[in-house]
Amino acid sequence: MKIFSNPSNSSTISGFLLLGFPCPREGQILLFVLFSAVYLLTLMGNSSIICAVRWDQRLHTPMYILLANFSFLEIWYVTSTVPNMLANFLSDTKVISFSGCFLQFYFFFSLGSTECFFLAVMAFDRYLAICRPLHYPTLITGHLCNILVGSCWVLGFLWFLIPIVFISQMTFCGSRIIDHFLCDPGPLLALTCPRAPVIELTISTLSSLPLFIPFLFIVGSYALVLRAVLRVPSAAGRRKAFSTCGSHLAVVSLFYGSVMVMYVRPTSKHKAGMQKIVTLFYSVITPLINPVIYSLRNKDMKHAMKKLLGT
Repeated sequence: MKIFSNPSNSSTISGFLLLGFPCPREGQILLFVLFSAVYLLTLMGNSSIICAVRWDQRLHTPMYILLANFSFLEIWYVTSTVPNMLANFLSDTKVISFSGCFLQFYFFFSLGSTECFFLAVMAFDRYLAICRPLHYPTLITGHLCNILVGSCWVLGFLWFLIPIVFISQMTFCGSRIIDHFLCDPGPLLALTCPRAPVIELTISTLSSLPLFIPFLFIVGSYALVLRAVLRVPSAAGRRKAFSTCGSHLAVVSLFYGSVMVMYVRPTSKHKAGMQKIVTLFYSVITPLINPVIYSLRNKDMKHAMKKLLGT
């Protein structure tokens, strides 16, 4: 276990203090109730999509199989942070162990990277469906779909092995307080001593790549989609083509619009309050909203959800 060194105090500290959202006890209980409800709704919404795809034969297509896997990912993504946040609301000490902090760091960012890869694969699927409609059934087979899904998971969890090894080997001294609700690399690196600019730059670069590479792939895919759609002679045809991409574009915008602000430079000095709000948005609110976006903007999914709910 890593030892925290303090020049003025040689005592060993067994963990970090996650400040979370400091407020009176009544406020902590209110936040606990609020985020418990959000967490349960997120689990229910994403589980409903998984069940709808599983039980409706019409949704056994690559697009919906990817969506079901994406919903499964969202469940684990929100679970990597919210249960610990809920426990902190009711805790007097708000301590997270050294190993617990780094496990949370690894799973949260590995799942986040996996989400980026999934969004890129889903954009590729939409590109083939719109730009190569006649060849789409032969190009995106069930076997290829499974390979793409597996690759997203493997790449996502392999990517952050190097950053977690680097950070776990660093020495932390002075304050053990992390002004956040999760073990974020920015506040963690701020507690290291001496500071290691080369390692911080390496971690920053490795954190940015799984954001930028899939994002550029998504932009390229939709540029080709836009070019193809604009060539469609009828307005109805163009609307139909755009409608198949609308849900995915909305999810991409919500996720990337917030996550890039924080993790392109994880050591940058964002105000702690803003950092928490933005992180909360893409890690908790976005997984809650995604099932609503896909359900409201997709007729097949709406029909399957109604069938699932018996309405």
